[in-house]
Amino acid sequence: MNDYVIRVLASPSDVSAKAWNALLAAQAEPSPFMRHEYLAALHESESASPASGWTARFVTLWRGKQLEAACPVYIKDHSYGEYVFDWAWANAYEQHGLAYYPKAVVAVPFTPVPGTRLLARDAQSRTLLVQALVAWCKQEELSSLHLLFGADEDIAACTDAGLMLRNTVQFHWTNAAYSDFDTFLASLAHDKRKKIRQERRKVADAGVSFRWSRGKDIAKADWDFFYRCYERTYREHGNPPYLTRDFFQRMADTLPEAWVLFVAERDGKPMAASLIALSTQPDAPLVAYGRYWGALDRVDCLHFEACYYQPLAWCIEHGAQRFEGGAQGEHKMARALMPVKTTSAHWLAHPAFSDAVERFLEREGAGIENYMDHLGERSPFKTA
Repeated sequence: MNDYVIRVLASPSDVSAKAWNALLAAQAEPSPFMRHEYLAALHESESASPASGWTARFVTLWRGKQLEAACPVYIKDHSYGEYVFDWAWANAYEQHGLAYYPKAVVAVPFTPVPGTRLLARDAQSRTLLVQALVAWCKQEELSSLHLLFGADEDIAACTDAGLMLRNTVQFHWTNAAYSDFDTFLASLAHDKRKKIRQERRKVADAGVSFRWSRGKDIAKADWDFFYRCYERTYREHGNPPYLTRDFFQRMADTLPEAWVLFVAERDGKPMAASLIALSTQPDAPLVAYGRYWGALDRVDCLHFEACYYQPLAWCIEHGAQRFEGGAQGEHKMARALMPVKTTSAHWLAHPAFSDAVERFLEREGAGIENYMDHLGERSPFKTA
């Protein structure tokens, strides 16, 4: 450890984008959401900011001038935008007169996408980074540390450091080299195939058609329209949107290759939009991520068409290996998105609460295993 130096930075601009992205590219499970451009856009657009309860720090491990390991960590005074729910833990702290907030979260804000969280050149550097995170949490007198949706290497390093593990379930679609959407449908059981065709027909019969654009071909007017839809949908549910228009402008300016936009039109006018993200690593399998959507008009089954069927058709046409549908939602299985177990790691400073949470996680883990077994019996695909 004597050869290493830990630096905790307050802004992504304090670390070289080139060095950060090079480290990310060397990981087993990189995602566009861990790119320097994405994290910087969250920070500089004030989408993830102290005002919204996300105070950013960037923990970096150096050997000389070489960046050996790094990760984003956020000091939180709430648990919104994380998708690994710990409200019960916070309530238990409060009932015992203890403060659960502030806490520390190693995650991408508002983004429940599994992947590498601890960028590191090797296992030793990753282990040192976890140790540095725990030591920093103790120094800052934070209640806890939570690494969310980590890659296998992250989870191994956290396990070695004594963190507790927690599993949740997501739903992902895998491309079985389908030649077109009809070939994909043919792989499904009759009732699922019929339901999808009925849902798509409802949208088409309502006079709705779709067009898509990718990267720099997404016009500013389409970005503007998408944001109107995105904002409308959030506010209809009684909440302001997590991400600002400035965030998406920064994505258009600095990371355009990571986005595909689908626009629904009726009578020649746009009326809904969905935005998916793409992996950006060259020479790696293409992965798509379901992200954001919104509509100005209501049409039966429009959400399924915009957020699943149009993206899946695009993935088939462009050879994407996988489409990740995001957190929760058993209804996704009817659209052939299958259950996948994701893992987070947790450290609590208070010994008694740490013991209680460990016992809770043992019970919850057994429930997750039973849930996965139950879901496995409900495959939407044809039986052999």
